[in-house]
Parts: sequence; structure tokens; C-alpha cells
Amino acid sequence: MIKSLLDGGNCALVFVDQQAGLAFGVGSGDRQKLLNNAVALAKTAKVFALPIVASTSATKVYSGPMMPVLQRAIPDVVPIDRRSMNAWEDEAARRAMVATGRKRLLISGLLTEACVSFTALSAAEEGYEVYVVGDACGGLTPESHDFALRRMQSAGIRTTSWIQVLLELQRDWTRHETYDGARAIVEEFGGGYGIGLAYARDMIKPA
Repeated sequence: MIKSLLDGGNCALVFVDQQAGLAFGVGSGDRQKLLNNAVALAKTAKVFALPIVASTSATKVYSGPMMPVLQRAIPDVVPIDRRSMNAWEDEAARRAMVATGRKRLLISGLLTEACVSFTALSAAEEGYEVYVVGDACGGLTPESHDFALRRMQSAGIRTTSWIQVLLELQRDWTRHETYDGARAIVEEFGGGYGIGLAYARDMIKPA
């Protein structure tokens, strides 16, 4: 096993505040693309059997529930509601993350400048190896999103993308147990790469 690469047995996925009330304020990128990326990441975690922890905040007074399309992708995951912006400072959320038994945490959420970075920085300080899935996180502006990512990077937190997570977990297309699931996600969410995979399947026939 290559220790520097993500593996299905060494990481867990954490969703922080993937809620419509917060998505309304996202200005760092296209909201629909951000949601699609989060769903792709959730489906990736399911295919590779990663533990998933979801946490929400202010569901009754402002932010609403976890976005329905994301909840449908992980129907067995019950979000933990909390008051603190920092999920690591919430006892129930922190306990759930620790209970995964994984020392590598992949974090996706809203907003990058607050709930994502506070949780990531706190977990890293506690000795966790944290990866922030940057294209499945949204900030108020492109600049503040970028500044938050840079601050986390300066603290040793790694940034990545949902497609890199999927490809890193798969690594070899002859891994048959996850091949169909991984390929289906790429075809649905992978843009031109996914279109190419679908084309190859339908049009290129072995001699």
C-alpha cells in the first residue's frame, strides 16, 4: 500500500453544513456545479465504503436541512445538528468523526471561510490528516474561498477535488469490485471525461 495515497480503508468523508440557506450565500462558483460535485463525492464514498459523517447547523432558524439531493445520495446518513460553527467543537459531531476510526478526513462543506476551515484546522491540530475537497466547498467570494484554502494549506491541510478522490481510490480500472460504480459516477458527473468513457463503452468494440 502506498501511504501517501488515499485508500478506501484509511479515510472517512465529512460533510459540514451542505445546506440551502448557506448555499444562497455562495459566490465562489456556480452553485449547481458545487452541489453536483458534493453529490459525486457522496456517491464515491458509498462505492468505496467510506464512513460518512454529516453535520448541519441552524436547521430550524436559517440554514434548513441538508440539501435533499445530497441526502438522497446517502439516505442512511443522519446529519448531526449543532450550534457551533466548528463541528470539531460540537461533542456529538466530534465523537462521530473520531468513531470512524479513520485518521484521514475528507471534508466538504459550506462555507469555506468558516465551518469548513474551522473544522479542518481543529482536526489537523488534533493530529488528523485532513483533506479539503476544494471543488465541493463554497465560499462567499472567489477571493475569500481561495484565502481560506490557502490558510488551511499553510497549516498542513491538503486540498483536492472530487474526481481526484475517486480516481485515487480506484487507481486501477481492473479493480472489478468498484469498477462499475466508479465509472457510473464519472459518466454522470465527470463532464468531458465522462462523455468520453460513455462513448468508448458504446462505440469502441473489441476486434
